[in-house]
Amino acid sequence: MIKDNKLSGKNVLITAGAQGIGESITKHFIDSGAHVAIHYFSSADTANQLMEYAKSKGQKAVAISGDLTKEADVNSVVEKTVEVLGGIDILINNAGSLVARKMLNEMEAKFWHKVMDINMTSMMFVTRAAAPYLAKNNHSSIVNLASLAGRKGGHPGSLVYATSKGAILTFTRALSTELGPQGTRVNAVAPGLILGTSFHNTHTTKESADETTAGIPIQRAGNAADVARAVLYLASEYDGFITGATLDINGGVYNM
Repeated sequence: MIKDNKLSGKNVLITAGAQGIGESITKHFIDSGAHVAIHYFSSADTANQLMEYAKSKGQKAVAISGDLTKEADVNSVVEKTVEVLGGIDILINNAGSLVARKMLNEMEAKFWHKVMDINMTSMMFVTRAAAPYLAKNNHSSIVNLASLAGRKGGHPGSLVYATSKGAILTFTRALSTELGPQGTRVNAVAPGLILGTSFHNTHTTKESADETTAGIPIQRAGNAADVARAVLYLASEYDGFITGATLDINGGVYNM
């Protein structure tokens, strides 16, 4: 991959940056010459491999574990990022999970709060902790990972997941207004069916994936690199005019 001068030397924090879409995003940033802080919760081996890969290219890198639903862990992740990289230019809020499928009549308050905390509250914690460091740059950028489920409501059993991803769309718009004066652009991506990730390997049957793919206008499912390229584009437009926007990555299933 040819290095993008806009990304070369930039300091990037990627949450859940060592599995699925996050792993691809991290790899794309490294290949574009960025310094990376790779947050992980359970994917220590991959996080360390990515860190070594970045270092082999002469770039700064650190792998940091943490439970992002806990404020103390979040603060530690951000502080360690700044300590090793020297600052934060770009924040990629990628962490999130469906956890399990539950219909409304099965919904328990504990499960509702768990999914909302993983997908939405954690994003607020990380963004709040990183915002003062992003403000130190003339141009900085945040990209939030939403989902097609946040647009359409998702498949049965994804009520709370879809609700949290819809909230991320609004969070992105509101935050772009709030952080715009400090020079930070805030955008989101909303991926559709992205196969080859642990998310769909766990929660999507082959029959469901085949049925969904058959309805995609370009006649294929997406992959993690499709999302990573879009994330890099939104993150790299430092002096751009795009903020508060959500880029849909779904092969034409949903258009606005």
